[in-house]
Amino acid sequence: MSKLSTGGIEERFFKNREEMTDALLSEITTRLTNAIGAGRRASFIASGGTTPIELYARLQSADLDWSKLDLTFSDERWVPPMTDGSNEKLIRTWLLQDGAAAAQLFPLKTADATARDAEARVHRAISAIARPFDVTLLGMGVDGHTASLYPHADGLAEALDADHPALVRSIRPRNLAQAGERMSLTLRAILSSRLIVILIRGKGKMTALQKAMAANDAMAMPVRAVLQQTTTPVQVFWAL
Repeated sequence: MSKLSTGGIEERFFKNREEMTDALLSEITTRLTNAIGAGRRASFIASGGTTPIELYARLQSADLDWSKLDLTFSDERWVPPMTDGSNEKLIRTWLLQDGAAAAQLFPLKTADATARDAEARVHRAISAIARPFDVTLLGMGVDGHTASLYPHADGLAEALDADHPALVRSIRPRNLAQAGERMSLTLRAILSSRLIVILIRGKGKMTALQKAMAANDAMAMPVRAVLQQTTTPVQVFWAL
């Protein structure tokens, strides 16, 4: 593993995904354990996608007082829970098993017809989690999206407005027919964290990361709003 620091970003590069998962598991469990040991509820913001599945499968066995952990997602597709594509299904399947099922889950999906209709309701729900969040785990697409903050999406400008108190925003990506409507944590919510981790794999993601760090147009690559801020520590975990 090698470490590089660029501005406020700590880049942690690993030879393989097993080493990366080992290190990230240690980072997350240590922070959550310390939070609970300090006498407060711990909080973890989980990411969707396939990259963190191995992490979740191991994290569920961590020796934590799971009843003192609050958990939500960085984003959610506006599909019924427990159906394919739902981050709630992914987290319930791979993380919230056995003892870990005692964690308090705050879903982003409601019975409302659209994510836009549910913004106020979900904002109130997420407001019940104490901030700053202990660990916010994010992914990144080769297009520079993170959470469901997609380039030039309908709702993106509002979601990137860190001065607005909203913790969630509905997002309608340009390829709406394929990607579907989403609910995403806002930049304000993401930055209300003690640590942000961006977990990525592969050469394509590394190229995208380098591109994101080389310019500052967050509408074109929304991950730039996370990478180029100076208020919250960011660690990038990368392996092939």
